[in-house]
Amino acid sequence: MKNLEDVQVVVLMGGLGTRLKEHTKQCPKSLVQVLSKPFFDYELGLLKQRGFRRFLFLIGYHADMIEEYYGDGSDRGISIEYCMDGEKLLGTGGAVRHALKYLDEDFLLLYGDSFMDIDYEETVYRYFKGKETGQRALMTVLKNNDRFDKSNVIMQGDKIVLYDKHHTLPEMNYIDYGVCMYERSLFEAYEEDSAFDIAEIQTKLSKEGKLAAHVVTRRFYEIGSPESLSEFESYVRYRFEEAHPAVFLDRDGVINEIVYNEDTELLDSAANVSQFHMFPYAAESIKKIREKGYYVFVVTNQPGAAKGKTTLCNLYDINTFLCEETDVDEVFMCTHYPEAQPMSREPYLIRKCDCRKPKPGLLERAAQKYHLDLQNSYMVGDSFTDVLAGRAMGVKTVLLGGMRCDACERLDYNKPDYILKDLSEFVEVI
Repeated sequence: MKNLEDVQVVVLMGGLGTRLKEHTKQCPKSLVQVLSKPFFDYELGLLKQRGFRRFLFLIGYHADMIEEYYGDGSDRGISIEYCMDGEKLLGTGGAVRHALKYLDEDFLLLYGDSFMDIDYEETVYRYFKGKETGQRALMTVLKNNDRFDKSNVIMQGDKIVLYDKHHTLPEMNYIDYGVCMYERSLFEAYEEDSAFDIAEIQTKLSKEGKLAAHVVTRRFYEIGSPESLSEFESYVRYRFEEAHPAVFLDRDGVINEIVYNEDTELLDSAANVSQFHMFPYAAESIKKIREKGYYVFVVTNQPGAAKGKTTLCNLYDINTFLCEETDVDEVFMCTHYPEAQPMSREPYLIRKCDCRKPKPGLLERAAQKYHLDLQNSYMVGDSFTDVLAGRAMGVKTVLLGGMRCDACERLDYNKPDYILKDLSEFVEVI
């Protein structure tokens, strides 16, 4: 797994923004003001929070304004390089080919007029896993069903079997999300300054079975029109300027059943989606919590891949399933374990970290991304580690399932604010 700080992020910023006429006459789309700051600052903030540090901006229209505003990135703790598109319009693919000498062997590509809040660590992980089986690029896809635009991807299981944005088919119910990873060699086949759409590469790879997929569940925002700009402004106001309380939920034993592991003859976490069985009241309880005005975040220790009991892909698949089946806002997962085990297969996951509960790192990550009213927030779990993490974060704590003997001994003076039967009972007292 490549560290995100070592991954090059390439951003397409050369568009004219013709549909945003009054906003882009004297300003590139990426710098259009959204409430208190330029649009791309919101996306750049997410990328920096996740750990990215190396950026290449592909600029054209009002390029000087972008360079003047962002500079070399040093004042933001990042590094930014620039490549000018030139006078000839090259299209998305041509702009990337024009920047060939600046590109890493593998790079992440996204758009400067889109806000895409996803698990970028998963994107990078799935890309490099795909390369091990001969795939040469990765596309993030969202189950769309023509909601935000015409769907253009056919999925079979977790595989992309066709991407074609020019010829829509009834079987297409996913859409390309706007974040991709590529091998630089894909662009070397084109002549310098040739004009083409990057979709040409994507379609070809999908037909060859060489386009990996990362299924995402959070909608994207873009500012291609006055309507979409206004929609994003409303979202920014709610998320970044207004404080809202949150309910932090542990996963196993709170949302889903703990399963019996035949190998260890012990109760354990689900190792894959087929073992992941939600309690019958879980989805409805989460929906009611959301309706009461709370964010719902899942904060979960999942060391299964670090211990060699499952794969990281399986853990990510469970997160995707959970988000698709419930109204959970986001899953924050600690995949680390402090000591190597005999079956460990992902050695970079073996380390002491700040995110494994009872440390509050997962809750802190949520608070960095959202404007939270922590005084009126809750941590809900079935273990003493959940109570201690909630206490450390300064939120109210809830222990589900009754006070067990091991919890009594370890909680000392950190007893929870509430002891309840299950998540459905918590909904009634919140």
